[in-house]
Amino acid sequence: LGGTPALAAGQDLPGKGIQVLTLKSALAEETFQTLLVMQALERLGYDVKPFEEVDYPLAHIAVAGGDATLIANHWNPHHAEFYKQAGGDAKLSRKGVYAAGAAQGYMIDKKTADEHKITHLDQLKDPGLAALFDIDGDGKANLIGPNAGWGGEAVVAHQIKAFGLENTVSYTQGNYPALIADTLARFKAGKPVLYYAWTPYWLSNVLRPGQEVVWLQVSRSSMPGVQAGTDTKLPNGRNYGFPLNNEYIVANKLWVEQNPAAGKLFEIMQIPISDISRQNQLLREGENKPADIHRHVDAWIKGHQKTFDAWIVQP
Repeated sequence: LGGTPALAAGQDLPGKGIQVLTLKSALAEETFQTLLVMQALERLGYDVKPFEEVDYPLAHIAVAGGDATLIANHWNPHHAEFYKQAGGDAKLSRKGVYAAGAAQGYMIDKKTADEHKITHLDQLKDPGLAALFDIDGDGKANLIGPNAGWGGEAVVAHQIKAFGLENTVSYTQGNYPALIADTLARFKAGKPVLYYAWTPYWLSNVLRPGQEVVWLQVSRSSMPGVQAGTDTKLPNGRNYGFPLNNEYIVANKLWVEQNPAAGKLFEIMQIPISDISRQNQLLREGENKPADIHRHVDAWIKGHQKTFDAWIVQP
């Protein structure tokens, strides 16, 4: 039990004999946060099974229905629609911010932005400007967007219509990591690039906002579904079309009520979003095997041992 003497006084650990199944998306960049939660649960004595990869909508439904225990990568309000469709607060527990202040929006290369004075997404209604970002030869800008099932795809599709861009901008969707690899190659070849991005993600350490690329603003807030009416203007006065998101650990509500030690853990665990970005950069640099990510988690715990122990030894 290492640094948890308060749990070593002979009493049974609160999770003894209780199984935990964690779900996550297929994004490797979300493995670090997931494994950190799993390690904390193991320290509380839970029988933690290997995580399973499931798309976000189904993951929320599975956790709400009790077929799985938790997801450590719920972004609010980004996944608000999935949360609501799965039963919301009646079936799910969402307390305490795990990582705060994730930005997302649309980016273009700074060279093109400066040369053509492009600052806002709706400037791409101009066919001449849109054609700068044409990849497939149809004259329309190719906006590299998020995968289906991520949550952001509904916002991108909605905003292309809301800002009158249907005739000049094509939403290019598929395997986002592969599309972004192509985007990075285009950038290195000196070609204009237009893509949806978020933080934390390794890309922002390579194409750095304000240096190689810039965020595009939108002329007004416009969100679909349960986020309709949301003001997306950020504290700095800029509006990138998306509100800041916080990451939560979302768990089955009944299970949390039956396992208050785990529920408290989910509520108090918090890590800096900059630490996630740094770990994601290590993935990009080749430290992307399961053993590497486990080592990253162990290193983070060792470097923040007092914080980690405080999560385990709860009042």
